[in-house]
Amino acid sequence: DVLLDLLAGEQTQRTRLQMVRGKPLPFPPEPRRQVLLAAAQALPYRLARPVIGEGEKAVLQDFALCETIPDPSPLRALAAALESLIAAALARLAWPPLAEAPRLNDLIVQRYPAGSAGITPHRDHIRYRGLVAIVTLAGCDPLYVCADRSGRDARAVPMPAGSLLLMRAPPFAGRRDRPFHFLERVTEDRISLGMRHDVQSA
Repeated sequence: DVLLDLLAGEQTQRTRLQMVRGKPLPFPPEPRRQVLLAAAQALPYRLARPVIGEGEKAVLQDFALCETIPDPSPLRALAAALESLIAAALARLAWPPLAEAPRLNDLIVQRYPAGSAGITPHRDHIRYRGLVAIVTLAGCDPLYVCADRSGRDARAVPMPAGSLLLMRAPPFAGRRDRPFHFLERVTEDRISLGMRHDVQSA
């Protein structure tokens, strides 16, 4: 029901990044999080490019990542379960903000060591559609939502381990805008799983 409330609440267009009662959803349950964390820790990581983009659109990155998630994997099972939950929630809405649930076919695990500078303000690529889901598997630092690439009007979003955050992506509720967000001054080792619907992926 909290997922249903989140999707319905987004239709009011009250916030740049809609959450339930100002907090991310508690997901997955603790025993399952430990299984997912172990699977994430066993992955092969590579360092992210320090800078992507140019000029005023440059984004600074300080983390390691893995995009080669094996199949089967508890991480892929989580994406499939979340797809089903979102589909069920949308089906219960009189005016669903999406015609169908996004297919979470693009998975990435990001690892930020303590002391990392994180990632500067950016938006997810336009090829990602519907919803962007981020699950924190380890760590305690907040994610920040802001108005633009300068970080203006930044607002901290708590993202403790065992939490799920859903960000809208076009064409959610008929909108075209994408939230700017960033992570900075990482104080504790952080591992997160990002799940997206990439329309350019087979």
